[in-house]
Amino acid sequence: MKIILTTLNSKFIHSALAIRYLKSYCKDIPNIELMEFTINQNLDYIVGELYKRAPDIIGFSTYIWNRQEVLRICEIIKTVNPNIKIILGGPEVSFDGDEILRECWFIDFVVYGEGEETFYYLLTSIIDKEKDYSHIDGLIYRRGEKIIKNPPRQLIKDLDSIPSPYQDIGDEFHNKIVYYESSRGCPFNCQFCLSSTIKGVRYFSLDRVKEDLDRLIKAQVKQVKFVDRTFNANKKYAMEIMKFIMDKDPKGINFHFEVTAHLIDEEMLNFLKTVKEGLFQFEIGVQSTNPTTIEAIGRTTDFEKLKKVTKEIKSFNNIHQHLDLIAGLPYEDYHSFKKSFNDVFEIRAEKIQLGFLKLLKGSGLRRDKEKYGFKFIDCPPYEVLETDYLSFADMLKLKGIEDLVEKYYNEGYFKHTLEYIIKNKYSKPFDFFEDYLNFWEKNMYHSISHSRNRLYEILLEFSVEKSFKDLFVIKELIKFDYVSNHNNPNIPSFIERSNADFIQRKKHEILKDEDLLSKYLIDYRDMATKKLINIVHIEGFKIDILKLIHNGYLLDNSIMKDSYIMFEYKKGPLNKYRAYDITEFVLKE
Repeated sequence: MKIILTTLNSKFIHSALAIRYLKSYCKDIPNIELMEFTINQNLDYIVGELYKRAPDIIGFSTYIWNRQEVLRICEIIKTVNPNIKIILGGPEVSFDGDEILRECWFIDFVVYGEGEETFYYLLTSIIDKEKDYSHIDGLIYRRGEKIIKNPPRQLIKDLDSIPSPYQDIGDEFHNKIVYYESSRGCPFNCQFCLSSTIKGVRYFSLDRVKEDLDRLIKAQVKQVKFVDRTFNANKKYAMEIMKFIMDKDPKGINFHFEVTAHLIDEEMLNFLKTVKEGLFQFEIGVQSTNPTTIEAIGRTTDFEKLKKVTKEIKSFNNIHQHLDLIAGLPYEDYHSFKKSFNDVFEIRAEKIQLGFLKLLKGSGLRRDKEKYGFKFIDCPPYEVLETDYLSFADMLKLKGIEDLVEKYYNEGYFKHTLEYIIKNKYSKPFDFFEDYLNFWEKNMYHSISHSRNRLYEILLEFSVEKSFKDLFVIKELIKFDYVSNHNNPNIPSFIERSNADFIQRKKHEILKDEDLLSKYLIDYRDMATKKLINIVHIEGFKIDILKLIHNGYLLDNSIMKDSYIMFEYKKGPLNKYRAYDITEFVLKE
């Protein structure tokens, strides 16, 4: 019997964990093939590829991002071949599986909850041509015209009993994002999250995790993304895994963890200080800083501790931090969200993710939708449109601000210009983004896409329109941001340059200066100048720009002097350049 396990990933670079678990658990069942697609591929193509394999059974892993497409594919396949058994599983069908079977004649079975054991027993029953599925817990199926939902299956106590999904891997994960879990469950009870439906945390053994990670490192994956809901719930366990990764010293691989910052203590901070730059990436859910909101969603947090910890990690300059906020939560109105945004922005994490509440099936907030006046369309992604506290107009405004935060803050290409404008022109960061959004939409910039160069130019247009008296400083900061992030001599014409011809004439002479090489570029002393030019760039500024930055963007008369900055371009994931004031060497006779 031919069996296909498949899913539609959100991007080509992603890989599916669930179908690999199912295959590994069913290792003694022959002829199971994995097929992965993406939601961006043509559905007719996907149907064709599945049909040409002539399967007897197809199992689909179903998620919020692919549910609609999966159901359409299933209907087409069942129409052309009614004999194929179609099985759905995954979080997007675990809470309304009986309803799916009632509405979708083309679905034969739904596996709900933790699926490995249920799927195994279902396959063996189908293969043995059994007609009675009543003994299989965690299964929803048809019996004639009736929809039968069997009792839920007990959770697997010993996770190591699930064979590793990464035992035999070739080059299929090379330069891909691989999802991995070292635990299942969550110690917290957040009402917007499906993890709140499962009590307690279960762990794979450390030996098992280390063996898997060793294989993934050897496979040269691009990123290992841990899907543990709270990776550091057990500090000792988490540190042992991170230490193992550090000892392996993998090259070109990043490890992503969802962590709870207020659980990080001094011992772990001292440990994290020693991590190689770019090896780890932390995603930290803040969601809101409104105490009433936090209480309503059942979240356990300590924002002051979180802020202290994340700021300290930021000072290490070695771990990318990604902080999450959610708009649309109970009791969070526009003014409250504005405060939450400002609180989080103060941390200056590498990325701020503005998300919008989704009422996932099975979540506590979905059950309480009437209580908070949630308005949403009951199909994926179930995103809230309006609440008793936040109007649709407010949501639209926050969507616009989210777009600008993504374009101007999260990429890091405008860091110093934004810092200066926010610090000197606005009382709070949100006020700037709100004002910039008004300018952005007034000029219809939200209706078209923009190159990165154009984004710099639009920020300059905004500063001109606002009639900032210190426009010359903003122009210099835009130039600094551009040059520091682009190792390219072709600087756009809208950026004013100082003594560019003079620098061009003297560049070789400057870079041959033994004193300069000894002071700033000791590692390149033996490199030919014509090669060194590709690593560094020299740019003139009308102000002492490094002093301005080091002084916290405070403008005073001491910065009103020309300076020449040498940029040494690095390949670090966080530290992309170093900037040196070499004015004395440029002006040396």
